[in-house]
Amino acid sequence: MCGRPGRFYGQSPGYSSETFCRNLVPLAILKRARIHAIEAFTLRNRQKMAYRGLDLKGRTAVVVGGTSGIGQAIGLGLAHAGADVIATGRRPEQVKTIAAEIEAVGCRSLSITVDVNDRASLERLLSAVLGAFGKVDILVNSAGRIRREPTIDSSESDWREILDTNLMGVLRACQIFGRHMLQRGDGRIINITSLNAFVALHEVAAYAASKAAVQSLTRSLAIEWAGRGVCVNAIAPGVFPTALNSELLHGTARGQELLMRTPMKRFGNAEEVVGAAILLASDAASFMTGSVVIVDGGCLASGVNQ
Repeated sequence: MCGRPGRFYGQSPGYSSETFCRNLVPLAILKRARIHAIEAFTLRNRQKMAYRGLDLKGRTAVVVGGTSGIGQAIGLGLAHAGADVIATGRRPEQVKTIAAEIEAVGCRSLSITVDVNDRASLERLLSAVLGAFGKVDILVNSAGRIRREPTIDSSESDWREILDTNLMGVLRACQIFGRHMLQRGDGRIINITSLNAFVALHEVAAYAASKAAVQSLTRSLAIEWAGRGVCVNAIAPGVFPTALNSELLHGTARGQELLMRTPMKRFGNAEEVVGAAILLASDAASFMTGSVVIVDGGCLASGVNQ
């Protein structure tokens, strides 16, 4: 439109279009610059308002059972919060994949496998992390297994297998990494338990017993180590479909009943546990120990839902 004969709206008589446009263009540039300045000011203030107690920059986290499901989501979440994260599991391919994803966030990682049933494996993991990073600030215990079968038919070997992974695996990791944290006088341990530690679910008694025991272990370690700078807490997820339990949930009467008992009327997404994990791993939770944070869509709070 600039340079056309005639007048623009607001143009005075005798004031040429070319002169009008020459003055109009700088005004438009100034307006855009002002908008950009306001946006930059708003962003700076938002960054200032972000609570620094949740910042994990400079921290090193180890996530045992961190290559799938909730453990994987927590590992990536801790990386997004600034921590260097070593997410481990038994399968080398999965370990390499999650390490690459963590590094893509801009944090450091290691590709190292671990088996929680093998104490020497956990000791090698600690040595490797100390060699590369010098310290471990955060430990997340997320490895687990489940089997559904009538308790009357469960063999002792089946129970031992589940208890050895879900309970003894947590104990081994807490002892090995906890000793390092106690020597440093600082550390955060987060154990993943379950809704099943509070209420019974049909035909998974060994799993329920193991998770209830993990909650008890969490509280015991918390009071033993509270005066030595190490906080030990747990997260109890509600119903979150994972590779571990998907066959029990999708398209089953059990899944429908669990949805009915959850006031939000849906299953959780693994990423919805991340906020609780970042809190417990951070300085924001420096006065929290022996706590179990429940993330369950209201399931444990519910009575009559309709």
